Amino acid sequence: QLGPLPNTSLPAGLLAAAGLARPRGWPARPGTRFLGQSCRRAAGPRAGPEPGSGGLPEGVEYIPTRKKGKNPMKPVGVAWDAEALGVVVSGHILYRGQKRGARERYPHGHSAPQPCRFPGVKILPIPVLSNNYSYLVIDTGSGRAAVVDPSDPLAVQAAIEEEGVMLEAIFCTHKHWDHSGGNAALHQRHSSCKVYGSALDAIPELTNSLEDREKVSVGCLTFEALATPGHTVGHMVYVLDGGPFGGPPCLFSGDLLFLAGCGRLFEGSPETMLASLDVAVGLGEDTLLWPGHEYALECLTFASLLELDNPALEQKLRWVTQQRQEKRST
Repeated sequence: QLGPLPNTSLPAGLLAAAGLARPRGWPARPGTRFLGQSCRRAAGPRAGPEPGSGGLPEGVEYIPTRKKGKNPMKPVGVAWDAEALGVVVSGHILYRGQKRGARERYPHGHSAPQPCRFPGVKILPIPVLSNNYSYLVIDTGSGRAAVVDPSDPLAVQAAIEEEGVMLEAIFCTHKHWDHSGGNAALHQRHSSCKVYGSALDAIPELTNSLEDREKVSVGCLTFEALATPGHTVGHMVYVLDGGPFGGPPCLFSGDLLFLAGCGRLFEGSPETMLASLDVAVGLGEDTLLWPGHEYALECLTFASLLELDNPALEQKLRWVTQQRQEKRST
């Protein structure tokens, strides 16, 4: 919980071919498509649900690892858990240092963003910190917008002003500072803006808690929240319905899913993470993937060590390598 950490890479068989194909007639897009391949879980006895872990989707159980992750803001009696609160404070200090250092090292962001447009919708990736992405999603007809995981409020506010839009919603995938660090500043500046996320995570400035499969409208845009525990117990992803605009579904995956990789298991078991990945993969082959980190090169390089004869992997790795040499987002 102390800022961006190395991801857990997956074998290329799950997602290595992501982005190689697209629907007939569609131009190439910066978002990444992924295969509709299920992550099958081995049959066997399952542990019972974690007490107090209500709100998870049907069929998904929260199975903690041996060292159970703490809710850093959980009260103990009438006092805060001093040890956990210390983690939060030190994490926030580290986040502030990372934010300051990234602004100095990457004054224009760590990558060159490539906006995605289809009729009535614009998706603008905002490179923040050293490898994170926030996303500004705009209903171009009304000028209303939502932002996903605004970790650096200055970068997000600059994009809002440049686009000339009204911020109506903040969708937070989880509590970690590198995804939620800008919530307070943006909510203070845009007082009518609502902050959405799971009540199971200690998300800063949360105004509207969401349940699994709950939908939220921003202008003419419709987002569906999906509970995807594993990285954290309250991790959520958000799916933009592109159908009304003649576009594909768009998955804003936070730290659940990257190109050929997944997030670390801080507060869940491998089985929990696989169940959440099944939810994502079940969205369909035309879904565009917008992950929370620029981890594609690391994930695919690792996958290439495991799958030595995978043409799809080799082709995708060449494309990602070229993109990163040009400092372009993947």
